[in-house]
Amino acid sequence: MTYVSRRRVVESDVCIVGSGISAAMVADKLARERSATIVVVEAGDDVPPLDRRPALRQRFLDYDENPWPNDHLEGYEIEGPLQSRSMCVGGLAMHWGGVTPRFSPEDFKLKSLYGVGTDWPISYDDLEPHYVEAERVLGVAGEPGPPALDPRSKPFPMPMLPLTYNLELLKAWVTKAGITMWSQPSAKNSIPYGGRAPCCRNDTCTPICPIGAKYSPDFTWNALRRDKRVDLHTRTIVRRLDVDDRGRIVRAVAVRRGAPNVEVEYRAKVFVVAGGYVWSSHLLLASRSVSLPNGVANSSGLVGKYLCGHRNVQAFVRLPMKLYPGINEQHSLVTKQFMRVPPRADGKYLRHDLRVWESASGQAPRLRDDSGALLLGDEILRDWRKRTEHGVARVRAYYDVIPDRASELTLDDARKNALGDPLPKLAFRDAPESAALKEWSEETIGALLRDMARAGDGAVVRTQSDEFQDHPAGGCRMGNDPGSSVTDSWGRTHDHENLFVVGAPTCVSASCANATLTFCALALRSAVEIARAFPAVRGSVLAPREELLDPD
Repeated sequence: MTYVSRRRVVESDVCIVGSGISAAMVADKLARERSATIVVVEAGDDVPPLDRRPALRQRFLDYDENPWPNDHLEGYEIEGPLQSRSMCVGGLAMHWGGVTPRFSPEDFKLKSLYGVGTDWPISYDDLEPHYVEAERVLGVAGEPGPPALDPRSKPFPMPMLPLTYNLELLKAWVTKAGITMWSQPSAKNSIPYGGRAPCCRNDTCTPICPIGAKYSPDFTWNALRRDKRVDLHTRTIVRRLDVDDRGRIVRAVAVRRGAPNVEVEYRAKVFVVAGGYVWSSHLLLASRSVSLPNGVANSSGLVGKYLCGHRNVQAFVRLPMKLYPGINEQHSLVTKQFMRVPPRADGKYLRHDLRVWESASGQAPRLRDDSGALLLGDEILRDWRKRTEHGVARVRAYYDVIPDRASELTLDDARKNALGDPLPKLAFRDAPESAALKEWSEETIGALLRDMARAGDGAVVRTQSDEFQDHPAGGCRMGNDPGSSVTDSWGRTHDHENLFVVGAPTCVSASCANATLTFCALALRSAVEIARAFPAVRGSVLAPREELLDPD
C-alpha cells in the first residue's frame, strides 16, 4: 500500500480522465461552446512536437527506433489481446491510420433487422449530424459514395485524396466485377486545413507523419492549451472515483508518476471517463469499495462486458495489369455494398465492408527463383521484369462479429502495477450466433474474393484470416434499460448523474468498418448533453482552482 503524505486538490467544472481522441472531441466542443473550467488528466507523457517528427522518422528508418518515445508506461503489460500499449497525450490515435468511414444505418438495429445482437438506443439519423461535425473537426478528405450506400447530409470538408494511377486501374477492375467502390475517406489533408499541410502521398503515414497532414489529437490539445482553455495534467494516474451517499461522483483520486506519496484529488461538477475500451472499464471496476463492491456505474454488472470488434479476411490477387506500387500505397478504395444488405432467406447473418489497395507483395527483386535456383547478374533483372508484368491487389473485408457477454475486461488481482492496483485482463468471445457462422462467413467472403479475381482474369495468390478482433470497443455499452446497459444514449451512466463515459466503450456493436470516426461522433454527441449544465457564454475561462491540503 502506498503511504499518502499529503494531498493536493484541483477543482474544476469538468474533469476528463484520458486524453485520447474522444477526450479531445469533448474538451474541444465544451471549450468552444460553454463557459466552464476543464481539467484533463492523462497518465502518459506529452508526445514530441511536430518540428521534431522528421528527425524521429529518419531515426526510425536508420536505426529502427520507436519514433514515439515514452508513448507507453512500463509495468502495464496485461493479459489478453491488447491492441496497443499506447498511453500518452493523444492516446491510440497518435498511431492510427487516419481512415474515417461511418457505420451504416443497419449497424444500429441488428436485432430488429437480422435477429442477432442488440439494437442501439440511437439510430444512424440521430448520430448523423455528429458524424458531420466530427469530419469537420478532424478534417476529413473524402468522396461521397452513392446515396443508397453512403447516406450523408453534407459534403466532406475537403475533396478526396486523389486516386493514384494504380487505384484508377483497380477501380475499373472491381467495377467489372459488379462492385461499386470509391475513395476511402481519411483524416488526411488533401488541401491545407486547420493550419496543417496537405498530404504529400509519400507513404509516410506510418509510423509517424512528419508534416502533420494526418490528424492526431495532439493538434487539438496544443490549440486548447495555447489558448488556456483547458488545463492538461500529464503523468497523473487516476486510481479511483469516489461516490457520495447521494450517488454522485465527488472526486477522482490520482497520483503523479514519480511522486506516489502525493495524492491528487480532482473535484468537479461533471466527470468524464474517456480512457478507451480498456482503461474506462478498468477505472470503473477499480473504483470498488465496501458500498460498491463491483465498482462504480456497475449496478447492471455489465461494466467490462460485451467487448466487441470485427475480424478480417484478406487476399492478394494477381492481375494482368501493369501497376507501379509505392505512391500513397496506404490509400484504398472502399464499398458499403456488402454492409447494406437485407436479411438472408436462410437466416444466416453476414455483413462486411470491402477495401482494395495496390500491393507490392511478391513484387520485389529476389536472388532465387520459384525452384530455388540462384539468380545472378542480369538474371535478377529479367526475373524481376517478368514478374512485374502483372500487378497485385490487396483485398480485405472486415466482417461483423456479435459479442458475447463473456467478451470481457476484468480485474487481474494476480497482476498489479507499481501502486498495487490490479491491471486489466482481456478476453474477446463471439456470441454463439457468430461463433457458429465463423467458418461459413470466412468461406463466403473467400468465394467473393475469388469471383473478383476471375472477373479480372486474375488469380488469388494467397488468403489469410486473423483471429484477433480489430478496432475494439464496448465495455460500457449504452442502452435505455439500466438493467442491460451501463450508460444512456448520451453516455451518462445510469447510476451516477454526473458521470459520463464517452467514445468507444459505449458502443453496442463494432460494425464492419474502421470505427474511430464513430467514436468521435459519439463523444461529440455526449458533449451536447454534458454542455447543458453550463452557460453558453463565450470568453475567457477561469483557470482551475488548486490548493494543497494535509491528508485527513
